[in-house]
Amino acid sequence: MLATLINALSIIVGSLIGLLLKKGLSKRYEFAIFTAAGIVSTVIGIQMALKTTHILAFAIALIGGGLLGTLLDVEGGVLKLGEFLKARFAKGEEDSSFAFGFLSASVLYCSGAMAIVGSFRAGTEGDYSLILTKSVLDGFISILFASAMGPGVAFASISVLIYQGFLTLISVWVKPWVSNLMLGELTGIGGALVIMIGINLLDLKKLKTGDFLPALVLSVGLVLLMPFVPFL
Repeated sequence: MLATLINALSIIVGSLIGLLLKKGLSKRYEFAIFTAAGIVSTVIGIQMALKTTHILAFAIALIGGGLLGTLLDVEGGVLKLGEFLKARFAKGEEDSSFAFGFLSASVLYCSGAMAIVGSFRAGTEGDYSLILTKSVLDGFISILFASAMGPGVAFASISVLIYQGFLTLISVWVKPWVSNLMLGELTGIGGALVIMIGINLLDLKKLKTGDFLPALVLSVGLVLLMPFVPFL
């Protein structure tokens, strides 16, 4: 858990630096910050999405996850959580901005293979190196994201703490089920979600990224089905 705590702290520190930078910039520079954050997200997302090797399973998970998330209104749930956190810790912020920052950063920090593999290594081998490397990357990205989207980014540290902490604790039991194939497909779906974040930041189209989060769960299920359904 120590490595996960460091990862969460790096996000908070990076976010605080980003918020300080944001205060020192006038409104005229916001476009440049959002554009930079959008391009960075898109590039990271494309790199992640290319990890998929089963495009049919990728498509089924993304479409099915989007339909399920829309039915369950996952995005609405995230917005409500954003309102809850904002009401207690950041009353001066806009609800949508806070929730958008929280959701976007949480997806980016939790959807990659580094979060999963790093947590497993920490839990089963006591090897913190991968999570510590991820902490440095997340800290720098937090500076950019927080300067663009506000304090909601810092609260993504809660998501990281719960997600990676949980994976670390159950790593002994779960690790045998997680293959390189599953990591690749999960990373691919995560990349698609990060691309959506980039599109939102670039203001090309307003996408409800949160509604596609169930695609991650469907991706796991499809990978487990692959030995029995070869065409996936």
